[in-house]
Amino acid sequence: MKLSTAAREIVTIIRRHNLTYNTLHKATSLASKHCSLKPPSSKSRTLPKLLTADEIKRFYATIDSASSLRDQIMLRLIFYTAIRVAELCAIKVSDVDITAGRIYIDQGKGSKDRYVVFPAKFGLTLKSYIQWLNDRQQYKSEYLFPSRQRDRISERQVQLLVSRYALAAKIGTRVHPHLFRHQMLTHLTKSGMSDSQIQLISGHASKTTLEKYQHLALTDVKGDYEEALKEIEI
Repeated sequence: MKLSTAAREIVTIIRRHNLTYNTLHKATSLASKHCSLKPPSSKSRTLPKLLTADEIKRFYATIDSASSLRDQIMLRLIFYTAIRVAELCAIKVSDVDITAGRIYIDQGKGSKDRYVVFPAKFGLTLKSYIQWLNDRQQYKSEYLFPSRQRDRISERQVQLLVSRYALAAKIGTRVHPHLFRHQMLTHLTKSGMSDSQIQLISGHASKTTLEKYQHLALTDVKGDYEEALKEIEI
């Protein structure tokens, strides 16, 4: 490896004084502090490539053709609510409030409890699904999306299902559960919802202490959320 002149000089100093890693680390920290050295600029994070409206329709049409009611509801809910896959898997039937149009997320990212909303047009579908679960002993579980063992479905299972349906729908873009979160939050932003409203829906960390009264504030957000989702048909 070819070294620059400055690098060769540093290597010479290290060898001459037999410096240890700890000593060198302290020296560079002091040099950075007292000589105003700037760290190299980090590369900006690459934004995910979102799906087109046609790809979204093909994706959900493929799910519907597979005739798995659980998958149809589960993969629509993760889109509508913009929740993380771990939060999706942990939802219990008792967490769903059909009347209020919201779901309680217990210990989401950062160990924070919060509520998320779903569109009114999805409420009857979700209610029917829960009734379907209750009527079938083999699916009886405390979790909204149970596995075959009647435990909660795993994150890995959801990831595999999403990849499988995307492949069947012939979508070239890499599709993963978190992409739907990006997709929905981007749509809500484009629809004109404010940052504070989107913070409530997404559960992103806020500079203000909104979490404590979030379930009350969601009432005010619901109208704009419903308006934004009128354009989406999945």
